[in-house]
Amino acid sequence: MSVAHELLWRLLHVLLSLQRALAAWLRACFFRGRRGRWRWRAASALSRALLAPAAAAAAAAASGPFAFHRPAAAGRKAALGGPGARARKDAKSLQKLPGHVGLVVAEEEHSYADVAGLVVWCMAVGISYVSVYDHDGIFKRNNSRLMDEILKQQQELLNLDCSKYPVKFANQDETDQVLKCQSTLNVLSSEDGKTDIVRAAQKFCHLVAQKQKKCTDLDMNVLENLLSSTNGFPDPDLILKFGPVDSVLGFLPWQIRLTEIVSLPSHVNVSYEEFFSALCHYADCDQRVGK
Repeated sequence: MSVAHELLWRLLHVLLSLQRALAAWLRACFFRGRRGRWRWRAASALSRALLAPAAAAAAAAASGPFAFHRPAAAGRKAALGGPGARARKDAKSLQKLPGHVGLVVAEEEHSYADVAGLVVWCMAVGISYVSVYDHDGIFKRNNSRLMDEILKQQQELLNLDCSKYPVKFANQDETDQVLKCQSTLNVLSSEDGKTDIVRAAQKFCHLVAQKQKKCTDLDMNVLENLLSSTNGFPDPDLILKFGPVDSVLGFLPWQIRLTEIVSLPSHVNVSYEEFFSALCHYADCDQRVGK
């Protein structure tokens, strides 16, 4: 029986992997265009229709003891096993934990609930710094909506009352406003990448023109101090990139030269198991820092 269960388990994983791979390929094919949104919906419908038998087989086996359960938004509390108990236990099992995680959304669809869930999971395992990034700045422009969702899920999953702590957003003057329950959050867009490096270079040139600096004073530390988007943030240790695009779309190009990157198919309905698997990958990797 154990051999049969193992074969069934592997078959279900293959079917689910095929479904996700086909969906990602169709999304990539129709990612751009004047009718991108309509085409993306058509592609999603086509992928569901083509792989309906696989989904039916997975549903039929869901009641078995070896069934694969992927927690959706409604199942996040169960995924953590109470107020972060499972996450804290999982964190202790890792050889090392990233201090700064970047969540890069390279998809057309933007799910505030799923991104908020990822941020809360980072808090639960004890990650100190989290950056949320999309190239078009959708999360940054709607930061209050993202903040509301984070506070809601903090209360539901971790039983934390963090309503008194606002989020720190990049390139704002009131830079001391941070979310300090267990992590510090930064919400970024493309203007915080290459554009921020240009602004830093302009600032340095202005200091040289005013004779406050010399050209020979420029080094890595000086440049990093002039970068405003990550002021007070360490360089990212791990990037979780979501979507079919094989690119981080301009996410902090100066700061990620030594960053480990893990690609996941989508942030929509991402499971805690997928999140923790990425942490395990980081914990097991041998970072030689160029040596």
